[in-house]
Amino acid sequence: MTEPLDPRAPVGEGEKKPGPRVVVGIDFSSGARAALLFALQDASRRGVPVEAVTAYRPPEYWMDFYAVGTYEPDQQRVAAIDRLRQFVAGVVAEGPQPPPEVQLRAAMGTAADVLIGESHGADLLVVGSRGHGGFTSMLLGSVSMQCALHASCPVTVVHSPEARHERLHLRRSRRHDGADHEGTPVG
Repeated sequence: MTEPLDPRAPVGEGEKKPGPRVVVGIDFSSGARAALLFALQDASRRGVPVEAVTAYRPPEYWMDFYAVGTYEPDQQRVAAIDRLRQFVAGVVAEGPQPPPEVQLRAAMGTAADVLIGESHGADLLVVGSRGHGGFTSMLLGSVSMQCALHASCPVTVVHSPEARHERLHLRRSRRHDGADHEGTPVG
């Protein structure tokens, strides 16, 4: 099933296409925005399509026996594709013009597992350096680290401007905390 995102950027959804492509992981963070822009530019240069991939997980109903029968995986997949379509549409306008073809894919599982699986046969896997995880001082998030270690294609980890700003802020605050009142380092 193929539906256009806008007239200049054909977007499809569903099964992945075999062959050369740039796969990009989308978690809707500022890092994912930077990664998608990089993927669009790289795919445009290579003349290959982009496959924007998001992962979703079923709700955790294990504590409520009455809710087990209400889970509908197709509705969750459609919701993930809709959210992905909106995110990609907002970023494609900022990328190269005309944009490369963009395929949308939502898969159930953990982000790292889904992206590592999608890396098979790809020219490149692009991920943001940080997503929505709680350890903001880390240079790489757990998903980007797992992809760098286990993907079957080259991986590019893109740092967003916001992530860079946060790292500079943390570095400055650590430097300030590590000095005594006269400006000499403690220790």
